[in-house]
Amino acid sequence: MDSAERIEDFLRGTAYAVVGASTDRAKYGNKVLRCYLQRGRRVIPVHPTQREIEGVPCVRDLYALPEPVHGVSIITPPPVTERVVEDAAACGLTRLWMQPGAESPRALQRAEELGLSVIAGGPCLLVVLGFREDASAPR
Repeated sequence: MDSAERIEDFLRGTAYAVVGASTDRAKYGNKVLRCYLQRGRRVIPVHPTQREIEGVPCVRDLYALPEPVHGVSIITPPPVTERVVEDAAACGLTRLWMQPGAESPRALQRAEELGLSVIAGGPCLLVVLGFREDASAPR
């Protein structure tokens, strides 16, 4: 599957997890979360200490997801991304989108070894879905 096909497959779902979600609206972890909300998609922020971000209840890790998700957006430092790849595979999650800056050669290699579908080194979800900083999310 080429990159465009992976993106199309990733976006076919309705529910997503955002690992690296942030309460800081200037950070990409918050922007990716808001982007999903702007597009009317179900999204679950993943953060180890926050209880809620942008009015959406958080879970501390992928193991705590309350429902199945179609894909996982990753906005974390590369060493954390490497752990997220392992956690995703252990949870049966097969579609990962490593946002620019989150990827590492080790994370990509491990994801390939685990048979996961990965989007990395290419476009940001915000560009593909057309995130608008000034738009409000449907609630």
